[in-house]
Amino acid sequence: MVIVCFLINYIYMFYLMVVVFVLGYIMIAMEHSININKAAFALLIGTLLWTIYSLGADSILSLGYSKNWNTFIGSGIGTHTDKINFITDHELIENLGTISSTLFFLLGAMTIVDLIDRNGGFSIITNSIGSTNLVRLMWVIGILAFIMSSLLDNLTTTIIMLTMLSKIFEAKEYRWVYASLVVIAANAGGAWSPIGDVTTIMLWIGGQVTSGPIISHLFFPSFSCMLVATYLLARYVEGHRIPPVLESTETEQINTRANEIFILILGCVALISVPVFKYYTSLPPYVGMLLGLAVLWIITDRRSRKLKSKDRRKTTVNAALHSIDVSTILFFLGILSAVGALESAGHLTLMSQWLTKYCPNIYATNTIIGVVSSIVDNVPLVAASMGMYNIEPANVLGGLHSFVVNGDFWNLLAYCAGTGGSLLIIGSAAGVAAMGLERISFVWYFKNISLVAFISYVVGIGVYFLQSLVF
Repeated sequence: MVIVCFLINYIYMFYLMVVVFVLGYIMIAMEHSININKAAFALLIGTLLWTIYSLGADSILSLGYSKNWNTFIGSGIGTHTDKINFITDHELIENLGTISSTLFFLLGAMTIVDLIDRNGGFSIITNSIGSTNLVRLMWVIGILAFIMSSLLDNLTTTIIMLTMLSKIFEAKEYRWVYASLVVIAANAGGAWSPIGDVTTIMLWIGGQVTSGPIISHLFFPSFSCMLVATYLLARYVEGHRIPPVLESTETEQINTRANEIFILILGCVALISVPVFKYYTSLPPYVGMLLGLAVLWIITDRRSRKLKSKDRRKTTVNAALHSIDVSTILFFLGILSAVGALESAGHLTLMSQWLTKYCPNIYATNTIIGVVSSIVDNVPLVAASMGMYNIEPANVLGGLHSFVVNGDFWNLLAYCAGTGGSLLIIGSAAGVAAMGLERISFVWYFKNISLVAFISYVVGIGVYFLQSLVF
């Protein structure tokens, strides 16, 4: 009995972290039912998990599931001081750096997008794609999000598209359906492009895939995913019509058409230049995003001097910064912090080991990884998979093995981790952005969109399988 009690006391902190994480996610999902902002629970589970991790450092790290700890300590079990220093001075700081790069990227993108909107830039696009035919508009939005995501990334694309949708629809029942399509299409578009999704970028930089083959292997599966989702969601709005899009009279009074076009082009160049900047400098994307924001800030401040003081206050970066949804930023901070704690403590490594043992088939493994990525952030999942499976050399007969560079496992991992996050609104950066910007309910998305996302997700896997048989 004493031994049993000792074992329970020894390992319960490790599993307590899982319990807190699950309960926190349930509270986030019930945001609209309990009327408490999801950012509060995200921050709560983020801070609690690191607290439990620190208090239970001895028992948690002694289980041996933390790959980072095993690398850090080298050999031996380490002292209590070593473990505390590892968590506070190494893992927490490194995790904060990773989170900060995401938050600064998000802050820069949201500011640029809001600045374009304040200067009337998006009115040009909304007026050109506006249609009273909801089905036709559904296809335009889906294809546009798919293409933009491959050039930018799914998060930036979602922010831009949702801003445009807010100019087209007033009723949330329409806006939520189209916003959900944007999430699915943006995730699908980012999966096949080396610069379209952070998980694909990780595999590209890690040497598991190269740019040409990843495009040729994943374009049709990803495109099929977007097509199926668009077709199914178009049936929701078939037969309905909406009024034509109306331009904002305030925008017309403040900006000339030439200025709207100028700001739109300048803002889009700032956003599109981010992956190019990263490619040539190897610096994190947020540096390029902040550089674009700085240039835009200088130019718009200079140009706003020609406006009246009242109008100038409405169209500057300062005004855009004041309208940024800080709760969305804090929500990201809490969620990414929570996932970082689970990754550091070894929970994700344990899950990868379970997948290796019980799912030897690469299609089953990656399908499960994709489904799990709708609950847990796909970045640490892919990172754990990259650590679990080594890149194998091509065999002497020249046959393509699943784990060689550009092998089926890595390609399918990029697709599943990228598109699987669409299954739940909280499963991807695009979904979290949509949830924050549009206040989409977790329950509404699950009831109305999750099945559509799952069908399109499975169709893409099927297309990849058929494609591998042919080629």
